[in-house]
Amino acid sequence: MLKLSLSLLLIFSCLPIGAQQAIDENQLGSWYMYFYNKSFGESRFGLQGDFQYRGWNAGGDLEQLLLRSGLTYRPEEANVLLTLGYANITTGAFGDSDNTSGESRIYQEALLPHKITDRVLLAHRFRYEQRFVDDQDFRTRYRYNIFVNVLLNKTVMEQKTLYLALYNEIFINGETGIGDGRTVQRFDRNRTYVGLGYGLRNNLRVQAGWMRQTTVNWGKNQAQLSLHHAW
Repeated sequence: MLKLSLSLLLIFSCLPIGAQQAIDENQLGSWYMYFYNKSFGESRFGLQGDFQYRGWNAGGDLEQLLLRSGLTYRPEEANVLLTLGYANITTGAFGDSDNTSGESRIYQEALLPHKITDRVLLAHRFRYEQRFVDDQDFRTRYRYNIFVNVLLNKTVMEQKTLYLALYNEIFINGETGIGDGRTVQRFDRNRTYVGLGYGLRNNLRVQAGWMRQTTVNWGKNQAQLSLHHAW
């Protein structure tokens, strides 16, 4: 009996303390988001950013809290919006655990909008991130997102405009080693989204949709609700 007890004690002592619960891929997650952008009068400079609460479920089980803002610049002879920004991210473990990890992130991006027709608006976004993640070596990541908005009842994005919103974004890690012999794959994740939007005002839109996020280890559906505000 003593040998059995000692054996069990040895086994449990080798188990990782606070190991994360396996992610339930069938559980619908939720993302609540606020996006803003502001121009400084006639200046070519401005601000843009987003605040996001991401839940593993409908709410209460924190996946991520993301706070991001950046300084924007529109070159005089190019149809592109350039951004230099900073983000702070708190990531929670799935399930009952209250464990969190933190990340500080600096990023640069270029947004190139195109008007395909009066009703089809296209944009490409290229983003480069420098990531400072708790308990990891310095990391970088490359992101590419293609956005498509299809205006359904008007030819201008304004008050009472109803539109279909689509996007797909791919994430590629700049490094595969993250410290202490740990590695990640070059491919990080992919997000595919479809939703409906409506113009509450000329400078304020609401959007609701569904997003499928696929990582190396898991794939999960997310319900999204977002507010888009131009000051």
